[in-house]
Amino acid sequence: MTQGHPNDTTAAGMAGWLASLRAEEHDFYVRDMLTWALIMHDASAVLDRVLPELGSGNAQARAQALHTISKIGDRRAWPALTDDLLLDAAEEVRRTAWRAAAGLVPEGEEAALAATIATQLGRGDRTTRIGLSRALAKLGAPALPAVARAKLSRDPGVRQHAVATERLIRNPDERFEDAIAAADRVVNLLNAPAVDVEL
Repeated sequence: MTQGHPNDTTAAGMAGWLASLRAEEHDFYVRDMLTWALIMHDASAVLDRVLPELGSGNAQARAQALHTISKIGDRRAWPALTDDLLLDAAEEVRRTAWRAAAGLVPEGEEAALAATIATQLGRGDRTTRIGLSRALAKLGAPALPAVARAKLSRDPGVRQHAVATERLIRNPDERFEDAIAAADRVVNLLNAPAVDVEL
């Protein structure tokens, strides 16, 4: 596939050139500027260029393609947001896939999406956990059953994350840190040993 060239001023050519630069760029801010430049072009041409990158062996290329898709907001990209991407081994790819999917999910498929990504509750670093909670909160009420199931996990980290996420779904304006602090109290109470009281 052609990577594009700065002398090719067609929409497809410019999209290919910008996308190829972005896939290799190490500086986050430069990549973000390249993404914004990319989405100024025709949406169809950009989608045609970035969708194949979702299968790239380069995690950065996959993540950047997903980032671009989330910015374009074109639901034609929805079928390409597979479970492989939602559960990708690379945290950056997973986070970006959750955000893109939560923004593009067709009406009626929110609960199924939530069931897939809720399997990741309790995993990853703080940034990843926040990203997952925000994606589930964006899905709203249809995500509550999947989160409720995660609250029953034997893993305290999964339960904590699930409780915090449920709070964010019900109150999207709450800060993640406050939700986690409240979840800690709930999980600690649930883990507290029972005390026999003689009457």
